[in-house]
Amino acid sequence: ITLEKGTSAEEIYKRYRGQLPYTVLAVKVNNKIEDLGYKFYKECCAEFIDMRTQSGNLIYQNSLILIYLKAVEDVLGKVEVDIENALNKGLYTEIKSKEPITAKQIKAIERRMKDLVKKDLPFAREELDKDEAIARFHDMGCPEKAELLGENPRMKKVPFYSFCGYRDFFYGLMVPSSGYIRHFELRKYRRGVLLRFPHPSDPNRIPDYVDEKMLYKTFGEQNRWGKLMGITHVSDLNKKIEEGKFKELIQLSEALHERRIVEIADMITKNKKRIILIAGPSSSGKTTFAQRLCIQLRVNGLEPLYMGTDDYFVEREDTPLDEYGEKNFEDLEAVDIKLFNENMNDLLAGKTVDLPTFDFMTGHKEFGKRLTSIKSSQPIVIEGIHALNEALTPDIAKEEKFKIYISPLTQLNIDSHNRIVTTDHRMLRRMVRDLNHRGHSAQSTIASWPKVRAGEDKNIFPFSNEADVMFNSVHLYEISVLKKYAQPLLAAIGPDEPEYSDAVRMLNFLRFFKTVEDDSAIVNNSILREFIGGSVFVD
Repeated sequence: ITLEKGTSAEEIYKRYRGQLPYTVLAVKVNNKIEDLGYKFYKECCAEFIDMRTQSGNLIYQNSLILIYLKAVEDVLGKVEVDIENALNKGLYTEIKSKEPITAKQIKAIERRMKDLVKKDLPFAREELDKDEAIARFHDMGCPEKAELLGENPRMKKVPFYSFCGYRDFFYGLMVPSSGYIRHFELRKYRRGVLLRFPHPSDPNRIPDYVDEKMLYKTFGEQNRWGKLMGITHVSDLNKKIEEGKFKELIQLSEALHERRIVEIADMITKNKKRIILIAGPSSSGKTTFAQRLCIQLRVNGLEPLYMGTDDYFVEREDTPLDEYGEKNFEDLEAVDIKLFNENMNDLLAGKTVDLPTFDFMTGHKEFGKRLTSIKSSQPIVIEGIHALNEALTPDIAKEEKFKIYISPLTQLNIDSHNRIVTTDHRMLRRMVRDLNHRGHSAQSTIASWPKVRAGEDKNIFPFSNEADVMFNSVHLYEISVLKKYAQPLLAAIGPDEPEYSDAVRMLNFLRFFKTVEDDSAIVNNSILREFIGGSVFVD
């Protein structure tokens, strides 16, 4: 389209709003994400961004958080609010008031938020010099934000957003005004408040409520681990690294992982479970975790058989097709469930079983290579994306099964209002691993990520509540390690590439972390070694 010079993206959006399926939140200009206040002065390629993209989703979240913080201040006065982690299809937050927050107060905050949205009030962005921003943070009573900025030599200008007199720092973009944030709800949950909003797959609807009790417990455990290591925010981590305490962090973090793995192995042994099912999203560290669990089961006197479900794909000609007509290896229908259940039950019964080996070149299962039998006390450790889905093991007795969900659940945040998104954390892991083990560029990892996430939303996340235990595979220090590997990969993605906007976003949040240049102290059985290389378990 042809425009007058100086026309804003928001003006164009309002012109075409009736032709678009969802609320536009930003614009991608020549592969760089800009807010809707961006004005056009020269020829370019522009694409509207709504909530269905990761960038749009994060812009919606940032804007919603700003409205929430303002509403809390209006209802309760100046109280401390922590935006902690994703939970129950929303964000878990804690309001640090003198008395526990009540359901009545939460309703009042929600009403105030709706009022602010209805009035469609503007968000104003300003950039302050670093010294001015640090002084403002001290005035606001936010020492962790001041410390983070003070130690970051690359940040010369600091973005602040103002909304109805409330000011705060957000490293991401915002929508132009509160009227863009139409869908949300508040719920009282345990000690805190759930701030719920649409999922990117359905931007106009609040998802059904699911109480992820085990996830809440796991985040609580991670919070305790963080306090044990003296790390609450990124500034705490940076200080530890600067003080030369990185090796101590590694040792403590690995010890906590090992203790948790021992606890899980003891539970399996005590309850005499024989089918151990492990699942989790991409880049959770499933392979290393499964191998370390097998070692601890051996310490307990057991002899686990370790296997995956990839050898139980249906024959290539029977593989289901996805919406694009391509072979779909992610869905449960791609697994030979009948054969898998027969084989597992025969093994449990002490029979010798001819386990298949799937030849990915021919697309067919081969037999005669793995004649296997196990002892009556011997457990089978099985890793696979559908492992927690009861539909994978319908014919196996429930009392035989023990299900484990694994994921790197990041509790460390940039500050009390700026989260580190677990999805981005996992993408960093995968990006580094893809280069080390598969020769894939960061660009290809980013390009494939939406499809990976769609598969997880369908096949993994809905079944996390089925787990008997969760294992949090994160190391609080690891982004500082991954940064050394990921930063040059992201920087190599040029502005002409579609993945450039995601690369810029990732680089922006990596700049808050000090880089660990020497990671030789990380042991070879660490989950992190599965991604950065040097693992004793992964070739």
